[in-house]
Amino acid sequence: MRIVVIGAGFGGLAAAIRLRARGHDVEIVEKRDQPGGRAGVFRQDGFTFDAGPTIITAPHLVEELFTAAGVRMEARVRLVPLDPFYRVRFPDGSTIDWGMDEARREASIARLSPGDVAGYRRFAARSRDVFEQAFPLVDQPFDTLGAMGRAVPRLIRARAWRSVAGLVESEVRDPRIRQLLSFHPLLIGGNPFDSPAIYALIHELERRWGVWFAEGGTGALVNALAELVQEAGGRLRLAAEVASIDVDAAGRATGVTLTSGEKVPADAVICNGDVVRSYRDLVPARVRRVNTDARLSRYRHGMSLFVLYFGTDRRYDDVAHHEILLGPRYRELLRDIFDRRYLADDFALYLHRPTATDRSLAPTGCDAWYVLSPVPNLDGSTDWGSASGAYRDRIVAHLEARLLPGLSRHIITERCIDPRFFRDELNSHLGNAFAVQPLLTQSAWFRPHVRSEDVPNLYFVGAGTHPGAGIPGVLSSAKIVARLLDEP
Repeated sequence: MRIVVIGAGFGGLAAAIRLRARGHDVEIVEKRDQPGGRAGVFRQDGFTFDAGPTIITAPHLVEELFTAAGVRMEARVRLVPLDPFYRVRFPDGSTIDWGMDEARREASIARLSPGDVAGYRRFAARSRDVFEQAFPLVDQPFDTLGAMGRAVPRLIRARAWRSVAGLVESEVRDPRIRQLLSFHPLLIGGNPFDSPAIYALIHELERRWGVWFAEGGTGALVNALAELVQEAGGRLRLAAEVASIDVDAAGRATGVTLTSGEKVPADAVICNGDVVRSYRDLVPARVRRVNTDARLSRYRHGMSLFVLYFGTDRRYDDVAHHEILLGPRYRELLRDIFDRRYLADDFALYLHRPTATDRSLAPTGCDAWYVLSPVPNLDGSTDWGSASGAYRDRIVAHLEARLLPGLSRHIITERCIDPRFFRDELNSHLGNAFAVQPLLTQSAWFRPHVRSEDVPNLYFVGAGTHPGAGIPGVLSSAKIVARLLDEP
């Protein structure tokens, strides 16, 4: 089959590798001048900044792609295990280094809240149970009600009707431990107080397979995957934006038309773009009997991000590779972000210092960083044209006071992105950073389907479809599509 893949993010690259390995003629068309999508790279002044995902879990899902292409992963990219996974800093000054060793985990909890060790053990057991029930579903298509019906018993056993935060709060009492054990849905764009308990499997996912870093940055992994596509005979065209998905009178996709006017014919189309924007902007309304504008408008979209990338002319060697700085509020801050869509005065921050592991990403004696703050998507009223600079200054002042002394004097290069980048550069609806929010009513069959209900040879991969955001979810969506395309 001739297959056109729209977008060279992780989902598009993974789909192309799998389909090329099955003998299909594959061409990727990508709007930007580099592969990666949200996992792109910024390079400036001798620094390399991964723009997006930096936490790699379930490394076997990455290795499967190299195996499919007949290449040893170690020959192309090296994944380095991180321990601790991240250091969590609480507003009272206490910290926890969270990693693989279970005894160290329990000792850290005992140091902060001795009475919660038993509760942590119960939560960890729950997380394992949820993982066993839910993880086998991540690479299964949910494009029929029958598929959903078969999964219901597993979801019931996983107590999916409860929220992740509700599950945690039923077991531990200390507010710090509650935040430590429940923040994981934020890594895939979800509110812990709304995300169903199936997402507690992330805790077990990390515990079972660890957290990894690609030497050279996530961009090095992206480039390795792009090379696999091309070495196998697939084509990757950059700076080739799609204007429309062409659909014939019978309702089947016949290829795509680029903004240049060029038509690229295909027997099937795979879209790695934002699902809502892709349907609305690329698929003719006349064929969208299921995914109408009205239906698309009912989806609830996740948060966006403000990210400051910066380089310092000194190293801060007491800072971990991944740091999570929690603020004085938790539930209320998340309510501001997800429900009120209000840019609050306080924030929670994720600080990435890849030069703690790989010094090649910055000049000698320097550190490369990004600091990420969850913020409301563009459904809120924030005017980022005027808010961005002030928000940047508040974050730098906060880091300087709490963790990085003299920071403002040592920043020698920087750039920032806000929700407008996600809307304009990455074509994300409302500038969201993680696609459709992971709610119970927007998971599995209720999430936008991998196979379009309107155009039978149009498929979706990436964060917006099943199973959802995060590298494991995105790679699993590509596995599903490759299997569906070869079904009779």
